[in-house]
Amino acid sequence: MTNRPRASLGRVLDDLGATLLELVHGDPDRPAEIGGIVILDPLDEPVLPSHALVLGVGLHEPDRIADVLRDLGRQQAAGLVVRSPIAAGDLLAAAVAESGVALLALTRGASWDQLAVLLRSLLADGDVGEVETLAGMPSGDLFALANATAALLDAPVTIEDRGSRVLAFSGRQDEADKARVETVLGRQVPQRYFRLLTEYGIFRELYRTDRPVHVPPLPTNGETFTIPRVAVAVRAGDEILGSIWAAVRDPLTAERSQALCDAAKLVALHMLRIRAGADVERRLRADLVSTALEGGPGARAALDRLGLADQHVVVLALGIIAFDSEDSVVQTDESLVSQAGLAGERQRLADAFAMHLGAVHPRAAAALVGDVAYGLIPVRPDRSDGEERAVRIGKHFLERIGDRVTASIGVGPVVAEAAHLPNARAGADRALRVLRTGRGTPRVARLADVHVDTLLLELRDLIESRGDEPTGPIARLVAYDRQHNTDLVETLRAWLDAFGDVAAAAAAVYVHPNTFRYRLRRLAEVGGLDLDDPDSRFAAMLQLRLVSPPHRLMTR
Repeated sequence: MTNRPRASLGRVLDDLGATLLELVHGDPDRPAEIGGIVILDPLDEPVLPSHALVLGVGLHEPDRIADVLRDLGRQQAAGLVVRSPIAAGDLLAAAVAESGVALLALTRGASWDQLAVLLRSLLADGDVGEVETLAGMPSGDLFALANATAALLDAPVTIEDRGSRVLAFSGRQDEADKARVETVLGRQVPQRYFRLLTEYGIFRELYRTDRPVHVPPLPTNGETFTIPRVAVAVRAGDEILGSIWAAVRDPLTAERSQALCDAAKLVALHMLRIRAGADVERRLRADLVSTALEGGPGARAALDRLGLADQHVVVLALGIIAFDSEDSVVQTDESLVSQAGLAGERQRLADAFAMHLGAVHPRAAAALVGDVAYGLIPVRPDRSDGEERAVRIGKHFLERIGDRVTASIGVGPVVAEAAHLPNARAGADRALRVLRTGRGTPRVARLADVHVDTLLLELRDLIESRGDEPTGPIARLVAYDRQHNTDLVETLRAWLDAFGDVAAAAAAVYVHPNTFRYRLRRLAEVGGLDLDDPDSRFAAMLQLRLVSPPHRLMTR
């Protein structure tokens, strides 16, 4: 058993260099290990962990890059990544020498999201505990396995899952062809190549044998694999876990074919370890987040293990919502998909949420607790905009996931002590409930933004628990409308919503103002309601809002 080592800049460049990253200036061996990944936010100065690798999204001008390098040097950062190309000159070289922060360039065409995912997989620091070593390599280190296999075959290698998504790749990818470069940059075999491999029966042949399969250059739209491939399936018993692909110019010797088969068996062990470890880590993190949010004697210890002790924290609550057939918002227990599908969607959304928060702040923690994914984000104690920043983060996440799933995020108040986290969670839950049950509301809201709505929902809960029905004037109006097929309740609601503005209220219900005035006089007579009395108006408004949703009091 051994602790999983953190990666150094040198290892990052070995694994991702040439294909994704290039060292522009600096020493890759200083410092020895990277302490975390942080995305630079020009509007909100982040708190950096020691020896952080900073992703400078949007940095282009040399003067600005030099200023950022000097600032990162004062915070003991390890490196700064900016988009290629970078203007050559002595300015940046001097800034790197002065700050001690290495400057790296991200290849054009590669996405920042892809880079962040790859870096976090490389920098996995063993939060679950100790990690086994398999064949002299940290368990689950597929990049090290890809490089070892590439050395045995003398060819660039990718390790892919059953869906042809790239899990890891070796160095020397620049020696391969355009198809391989696209595959590595996109972390997925391009669709046109995937369809071609399927049509030629390559996958069928690959998955029915445990020996390497030779793949000749295949033409597509005037393009070809300019370099042949050799692939082998990665198996665990009868289960196909994925495959290893090597771009080779010459057929493999018998010795190298056997080495590839042996590598496939080792990759299978590591992939199974990754799958098991991911499940264990997910459960552990969920337990820690849940313990912290519940408060009590274990909350402080849970925050310590999450790295959030002595931090000001804001709580976010993410929940899936959907629309029913009447276009009203309902909680998705049975209506969106089957229970199994919904559970899987919640977990995928929670995983994406955790990755997003981790990219914003290296110490952020997120986990699915019940049917809600909670996020804990540290905020700076010397700033008063922690909740507003959390709202921006939540909106950005929902924009990123798009319309694939409809979700909302409630934001609780910032708290400074573990004992106050249950109140923060309650605030986030109350805000989320409003977003899940309201109409025309935003997708992200603080408790302060929807406080009145939360109070109304809680009053409605109390009334429904006691089985209260409309009484007094409202009860008489409901009975009259039901008996005579009239619209007195709707008229009263429109008048109250318009704050007594007859013209606006009449327009809302599509009648002439004179007709509306007649109905107003009529409802006052039928209901025995004094419209000039503020207490009577307030009581009527509360009953209309709380006793039952609007469509249930409508009689048409």
